[in-house]
Amino acid sequence: MITLESDGQLKQLINDGRTILLFSADWCPDCRVIEPVLPDIESKFGNWTFVHVDRDQFIHVCAEHDIFGIPSFLAFHKGEEVDRFVSKDRKSQEDIEAFITNINI
Repeated sequence: MITLESDGQLKQLINDGRTILLFSADWCPDCRVIEPVLPDIESKFGNWTFVHVDRDQFIHVCAEHDIFGIPSFLAFHKGEEVDRFVSKDRKSQEDIEAFITNINI
């Protein structure tokens, strides 16, 4: 998983093919719960680029995309948002995989 480092990098990543942003934070217990399964999810969905967005470092990105709960996921295809899995609820591996599987592009 790529760790977002700048706004310019974000723009480039979401304009390149298929990208899923994971909004998270170090202090978020629900975010820590899904960490162990993320490598497995990434390997199952190798046609997507996964990007970790630190909610505290990129709070302006959260505001721009109406991300009010974490962990949350936004899917982009060639610069356009195509789906979102955004809530403050805990997410399971099955929930995340179902979200990705059902993205229509």
